[in-house]
Amino acid sequence: MVGTLVLVMLQGLLPGLLTVCLGFLLTRWLAARLSWLPQGGPGSNRAGSLAAALVMLSPLLLVALALSHSRSYILAAPAQYRELLDFLARTVLELRLKLPPDIAAQLPEGAAEIQRTIAGYLAAKAGALAVAGRVWLAGLLYAYVGLLIGALAAVRARGRSHGPLAQALTLRVARLGDAFRQIVAAQFWIASFNTLLTATFLLAVLPLWGMRLPYTPALITLTFIAGLVPIVGNLLCNAVITLVGLSVSPTAAVACLAFLILIHKAEYVINAKVVGQRTHMGVWELLSVMFVAEAVFGPAGLVAAPLFYAYLKKELEAEKLV
Repeated sequence: MVGTLVLVMLQGLLPGLLTVCLGFLLTRWLAARLSWLPQGGPGSNRAGSLAAALVMLSPLLLVALALSHSRSYILAAPAQYRELLDFLARTVLELRLKLPPDIAAQLPEGAAEIQRTIAGYLAAKAGALAVAGRVWLAGLLYAYVGLLIGALAAVRARGRSHGPLAQALTLRVARLGDAFRQIVAAQFWIASFNTLLTATFLLAVLPLWGMRLPYTPALITLTFIAGLVPIVGNLLCNAVITLVGLSVSPTAAVACLAFLILIHKAEYVINAKVVGQRTHMGVWELLSVMFVAEAVFGPAGLVAAPLFYAYLKKELEAEKLV
């Protein structure tokens, strides 16, 4: 299992692994809800087959619907975020001009060099996104293939009894799936909660005050995607939305920061109850693991760290080592 998980990280197969788990759990969940369907005969599993078909076909229907209404936005998503990063770089460079004179005068002289460093980093990331279109589509393809594998595995035929190796692997895959259900499913609802409140703030509350932020659709999408990464994703969203608010006015930046702090105070309570209690992980543990994983595997390590660490703790707890 350790070798498999390391291979997944080294070969960039994390989206596939996550969607395998997602497809498996979704199919099992739907099959349980469709258990009232009559069975066709010995060995037949109509509920499972229908659930697997729904899981496999639903993404295709959603993509077709999305392409018919917002084709340019989906296909040009990397370009949208490239423009956003360029916009943030310009905002950082113009920080003194955006702030009130009294506050700008208090900035140390060395702040200009820090501004140039941050802007250069953002511009470099924007340049990398300029050629990310093919990688973006390849990632979606890997994710869909993983969904197919998970759905098919959930309704596989159960035949003869398995040997010791197969039994041990089945047990460990079940533990990994349990960790995924606890971590990712909980984080999905937390990210959805954050995204709903952020969209309400950006699309309804700010316009009431006569303020509209540029790149609002990209910011809402970023809030959901980054929200799937515990703690660090929230900090990233806070920084980006506040910087974009600063490009409009200092008042908009303060309003964004205050609202986001309010959201994440509520989110910390949810996180502590939903994730912490289920997985017995402290915030310090999660941050430490995410820090090391990001240093070794890059951004993918941030996503994988909570899942892999939760699985590791399950294995250690099963052996009564922790």
